[in-house]
Amino acid sequence: MKLDGFDYRRVDAEGIEINCAVAGSGPPVLLLHGYPQTHLIWHEVAPVLARTHTVVATDLRGYGDSAKPAGAPDHAPYSKRAMARDQLLVMQSLGFDRFAVAGHDRGGRVGHRLALDHPSAVERLAVLDIVPTRYTYEHADATFAQGYYHWFFLTAGNGIPERLIGGDPEFWIRARMESRHHGGKPFHPEAMAEYVRCFSTPEAIAATCEDYRAAATIDLTHDDASYGTPLTCPVLALWGASSFVGRTYDVLDAWRSYAEDLSGEALPSDHYLPEEAPAATTKALQAFLR
Repeated sequence: MKLDGFDYRRVDAEGIEINCAVAGSGPPVLLLHGYPQTHLIWHEVAPVLARTHTVVATDLRGYGDSAKPAGAPDHAPYSKRAMARDQLLVMQSLGFDRFAVAGHDRGGRVGHRLALDHPSAVERLAVLDIVPTRYTYEHADATFAQGYYHWFFLTAGNGIPERLIGGDPEFWIRARMESRHHGGKPFHPEAMAEYVRCFSTPEAIAATCEDYRAAATIDLTHDDASYGTPLTCPVLALWGASSFVGRTYDVLDAWRSYAEDLSGEALPSDHYLPEEAPAATTKALQAFLR
């Protein structure tokens, strides 16, 4: 499955090949996905946005058909800083020095770091169904540990999550995604097949575990250093009315100390807004992107 009407290419980001799909004309917008998916989460949203914007949808480092470099003891290869730099280099290679970003789940965290590290590049930022990583860990409790148990499971060492997930990766993906879906449109079977295909290699499983290990270590170090310098670009927070994020947090309050120009709303969805509520997601992004 591919995005309708999009041109696919691989961009070399300082030795890391990033798979991306490009279409449209007009102001550029970068679309980032989350775990355990690929750029195809945007399969209903991206073609509509491409009518008025130049849309670039990528697979993050470690995901989809992008490169999956080996991890390191400090998890730096999967820090959001490294993953964000990949995306900056992709956009620059396509001729865009300034652009909007919309990121779901892990992609929202990469987008947040991209805006922090490269404020001159990010014109505006939309984050879908997340609160800041630092805020999440600061407010972790039993409810969070049960609802987001994978945040802890995936950080375990000694190859434990890699071995267990590797025993039946399709079960893991379907169980994670279907447990966070509430009403709305069902997942497209071809998109789901692509998620399973891309995730089911030892390299992909190891890379995505490293993503979460980085979030619990080096990303928090970076986030602590950045805290107190809020984003100045416009920030839109969207979340699912039925999602764990929507049920657990005052999302706008959680983002308020991280962004000066903040707006947002709940959409009729669980976690996967672009797939469960594509029309509402598209409408909100169109109004924000202009």
